Amino acid sequence: MSENISFNSTELGAPVETLGYEQARAELEQVVRQLESGASDLETSIALWERGEALAAHCEAWLQGAQERLNAARGAQAGAQANTQGGQEPAAN
Repeated sequence: MSENISFNSTELGAPVETLGYEQARAELEQVVRQLESGASDLETSIALWERGEALAAHCEAWLQGAQERLNAARGAQAGAQANTQGGQEPAAN
């Protein structure tokens, strides 16, 4: 019987929460390739699937955070433009 695999093992990499976006995405791609190859036994496949789910959620959280930062920057930029224009709309001709 194969041995159990934990998320903190060297086989599966560092704890997901410590990974940056690029690292998590690269590992997720590796996990998908491994699963698609069909070469792993059932226990390993389940551990890989669970790791893949955690990596995908981590990547999604990174992307949502980036989107929020962009939205905040756009909002700050729009506010600065409104202040520069004195908050008044141009007169209609």
